[in-house]
Amino acid sequence: MTKRKWTSAWLTLLVTALVLSGCGAGNSAGGNNTAESPAPASSNSAAGGSKVLTIANATDIESFDPHNNNNTVSESVLVNVFDYLLKNDSQQKKVPGLATSWEQVNDTTWRFHLREGVTFHNGDPFTAADVKFTIERIAKDSALKQNSYFKNITEVKVVDDLTADIITDGPDPLLLNRLSKMGAGILPSKYITDSGIEAFLKQPVGTGPYKFSKWTKDDRVELAKNENYFDGEPKWDEVVFRAIPEASTRVSELLAGGIDIASGIPSTDVARVEEAESKQIVKAPIQRVLQLILRQTEGSPTADPKVREAIDLAIDKQGIVDSIAGGAGIVTRTSVTPGNFGADPSLYKQSLYDQAKAKELLKEAGYVEGTPELTISVSSQYKEYAEVVAAMLEQTGFKINLDVLEPSAFSERYSSKSFKEIFMIGIGNSLFDASNNYTRYLAEEAKGETDYNNPEVEKLLQQALVNMDPTSREKEYQQVQQILANDRPAVYLFQMEGIYGTDARVKFQPRSDEMFYAEEITPVN
Repeated sequence: MTKRKWTSAWLTLLVTALVLSGCGAGNSAGGNNTAESPAPASSNSAAGGSKVLTIANATDIESFDPHNNNNTVSESVLVNVFDYLLKNDSQQKKVPGLATSWEQVNDTTWRFHLREGVTFHNGDPFTAADVKFTIERIAKDSALKQNSYFKNITEVKVVDDLTADIITDGPDPLLLNRLSKMGAGILPSKYITDSGIEAFLKQPVGTGPYKFSKWTKDDRVELAKNENYFDGEPKWDEVVFRAIPEASTRVSELLAGGIDIASGIPSTDVARVEEAESKQIVKAPIQRVLQLILRQTEGSPTADPKVREAIDLAIDKQGIVDSIAGGAGIVTRTSVTPGNFGADPSLYKQSLYDQAKAKELLKEAGYVEGTPELTISVSSQYKEYAEVVAAMLEQTGFKINLDVLEPSAFSERYSSKSFKEIFMIGIGNSLFDASNNYTRYLAEEAKGETDYNNPEVEKLLQQALVNMDPTSREKEYQQVQQILANDRPAVYLFQMEGIYGTDARVKFQPRSDEMFYAEEITPVN
């Protein structure tokens, strides 16, 4: 109890120092002092009375290729431009999209009946040929960032213009989940075949409720209403997604009326927003778990299981939730949280913290006099969390080099698997299935990133990928979680809670998948 009180006091002092040092700079890494562009008119205030919805995220999209993005922010924007065959509603139930119905023909074939009368933004009709082009592209091009989710698809057969069969190389219990996430956004086959992918990326075309207008990289994406949308006239004339890395700037823009919704409100700014006229805070649990990914490459300090365990025990996760996250988080020893298939409740709301034992583990690992030196890389949006983790590890006996990167630089490093011993990342779960979290620990996928290789985990994961029996499949994933809790290729900190600031001009209910479907956000007049 004494140690917990001491740690809480230490955390409070550290948080105070972080807040004071961050005044005027928000939650970004120092170095990005570029002034924000003037805010566009927000909802119901644009010239001519047009309805404009403006949303601010911490990062920009990676590109307008839905097959070659690998972050939630990208998907949260692109879902407004590109439709899926089926999609998840706000309760994560599968509902029709470009497909009106579907059925399983046999163990490896699903048939999809397509919506009639749909056109792309350039006027091209949507047909089964577009489904074939799209799905086979993502399934066969290993260079695309979403390929790993779709590479088990061997072929798409065009039955007729409005019917397509998707064939997999074996039973796939997750096909419908895959087809309702980023990577399955349907592309215009004729346009890309005739003009090329580069032309498409400069002037992207989908079937969604909003069409591309303009993209100013690292600043904003502007979308215009698709007046020919198959599901009726969209609610907004224009939707703008602004990239504002600094949390303090997002809050200031919200308070000034420049934006309608600001994501990622820091706990230190919640009261400031709530006290402002016509502003409010809305919260919702999200699927994202903040975690440390640990390299096990031979020769790395973190290849030693005692060192990895020491890292886990050295971090007061609940203290971080209480102090830095303002209570908006739930500690966990698994990244498969409730609401995802395969969750193991015995590891949820659980945390290990014992700095004395962590120090003993370091001695047992051979660090009696020397100090293990580790580099932790992190995107600037999680800088404060990384600073506290680094301080706790140094208190235990580690030497930490903190490598804070701008989001785009972090994304590049992530894609190239070029981090050193540790990187901190918040990982969501767009599949709502344990496989989404653990594909990275298959030996082939882990190569070059963590180099994790456990034959038992490999066997269980490979079995689960083709297991059509939900009961035994769930047990396979729960067994994997127990092994990973001991092996520690990752140290899980906590399940995050989405904290958004909103203007009274809009009615917004956050989704657990963190998507911004503009059609689910209502103007209040």
